[in-house]
Amino acid sequence: MELVSGPWGAEQVERWLNGARIPIRLAVLAPRGPLVVSLWYRFADGALWCATGADADVVRHIRADPRVGVEIAPDLPPYRGVRGTGRATIIRDLGQSTLDLLLDRYLDPVNDDLATWLRDQADDEVAIRIDRLTLSSWDFSGRMRSQEPSPVLPHIGDA
Repeated sequence: MELVSGPWGAEQVERWLNGARIPIRLAVLAPRGPLVVSLWYRFADGALWCATGADADVVRHIRADPRVGVEIAPDLPPYRGVRGTGRATIIRDLGQSTLDLLLDRYLDPVNDDLATWLRDQADDEVAIRIDRLTLSSWDFSGRMRSQEPSPVLPHIGDA
């Protein structure tokens, strides 16, 4: 992992990547232009790991061009996070085990039914390993306060 700019050092970036339990925004190059998808991730062995179905569009695009962009940042103030670039590799044999680690990371016991459903659908799961990371951090915490909990999206009603 190479840090190119920002207020955080390598230890702070790793702490952020290990502690932030929010999805990664993964940008891939598609024939019609960039495509951004949100996926669960974990940081291990100097790489970011995600899982998705083998037939997902993002998998096809990574196989065609492994260059990716990444961002791990919350949507509410104070704005801070990590973004950058890397190289993605699709690993079929680690799909299920990566999914299990992601479910443990993201889902609390209250969502056991969702975890069970996702595991039941995971026969064709693949892992996405993103390495050769070049990352930058930003942090507006010093000049931006947290907002009180308030709705940030309009109420749409029952679907």
